[in-house]
Amino acid sequence: MSECTSIALIPAAGMGKRMGASINKQYLQLDGLPIVARSISIFENSPLISAIYLVIPVEEIPYCREHVVEACGFRKIVAIVPGGRERQNSVMNGLRAMRGQVEDDSVVVIHDGVRPLVTPELLQESIAAARCNDGSLVAVPAKDTIKTVLNGFVTGTPERESLWLAQTPQAFRFSVIYAAHQAAEQEQFMGTDDASLVERTGGRVKIIHGDYRNIKITTPEDLILAEAFLAAREKEGDCRGTAA
Repeated sequence: MSECTSIALIPAAGMGKRMGASINKQYLQLDGLPIVARSISIFENSPLISAIYLVIPVEEIPYCREHVVEACGFRKIVAIVPGGRERQNSVMNGLRAMRGQVEDDSVVVIHDGVRPLVTPELLQESIAAARCNDGSLVAVPAKDTIKTVLNGFVTGTPERESLWLAQTPQAFRFSVIYAAHQAAEQEQFMGTDDASLVERTGGRVKIIHGDYRNIKITTPEDLILAEAFLAAREKEGDCRGTAA
């Protein structure tokens, strides 16, 4: 692959206990398609992405291959990688699977498998920023006042203007994100997201202004919201097509 290549890494190895469903949340239907299939399709249809690495619990790989990859006809998925104990371990498994297959300067776009409403515009901005910086992070400004709490009591009120809510995609050159994950593994550090691993090594991560509709589906309420957002987006597209 050339140094201009961008590769998607989609971790979808979570168990989704908060969803309370009989199957893992990534396989729940969102307007006729499994949630994870909707997430994959954004990268499958993007001309900026040449390959997709999908990370799935090892016991679910046959199901995912049959009911998602083959059923939807995805052609860019080059590997389905067994997940790890935590999300960070799953991402590292995906990066290890890439090693030797991609150039150090290739951009790796890491995106939650249950975040199916990201737009092509955000993907494009993320990749462009990752080429010029140590990484990029899609995020939105916090709307609510945030409190720091200890033992059930407020200890502080951070300035809201400096607080952003992290989303995905998060994009990095392969050499940067692999080194950051390797360092975290060696030092037994567990971060809250991939950008935090790059930050702790001194990397500068560019913020991309995200979209409040780019939600991660974790609870039944999230699924209702996603259905509403998707319906609104399709309606907007129909209106634009009519106007044209």
